[in-house]
Amino acid sequence: MSHTVGVRQTQKLRTRQALLDAALGLLEHQSLSSLGLREVTRAAGVTPTAFYRHFDDTAALGVALVEEALGSLHGMIGAVLAETGDSEERLGRSVELILRHVGDQPAHFRFIAREQHGGVGPVREAIAAQLRLFAEEVAAAVAGEPQSRGWSEEDLLMLGGLYVDLMVITTSALLDAGPGGEQEVARVARRRLRLINLGRLHWLDDTGGSGTS
Repeated sequence: MSHTVGVRQTQKLRTRQALLDAALGLLEHQSLSSLGLREVTRAAGVTPTAFYRHFDDTAALGVALVEEALGSLHGMIGAVLAETGDSEERLGRSVELILRHVGDQPAHFRFIAREQHGGVGPVREAIAAQLRLFAEEVAAAVAGEPQSRGWSEEDLLMLGGLYVDLMVITTSALLDAGPGGEQEVARVARRRLRLINLGRLHWLDDTGGSGTS
């Protein structure tokens, strides 16, 4: 009996992944708001009824694609940020990690870039929630560093948001880069990262800096 249940569960997971992969392929050429359920099921080789065993609608499928693209990054970036050493070096390694991740999954990140400000509300909200979580994780990672002494929680979160914004800009630049352009994207990202870090060192120089500027 348990073997039968295991086989069914495996098949269910395969069907779900087939739907996600089919949708991602179709979304290379159109937006999620124009994607039809029957298009997805035809491409995945399943019936429309099977779709509803996994997703309520195409918006729910889009949210699952967001989680597939960004969810796995949390653990990897968290591990880099938890390493010892200079914060600029650690954040630089995070840039390299993201560049590799985008290179491995370009279709996922083209979908994220297109839908971040797209017409499907639940997907926009899912992307925004993932980016907020990244900002909170970065803020928590840098909170204990000597450079952050005297910083308010609001300012730490603002700093985390700046780093995440840089990651988003870098991702978009990488997707637009021509062949061989990845290294230039990485070089610019590191320079921008250094600019943020230099500003961070002097944020409290002005007595009105923290939380009031």
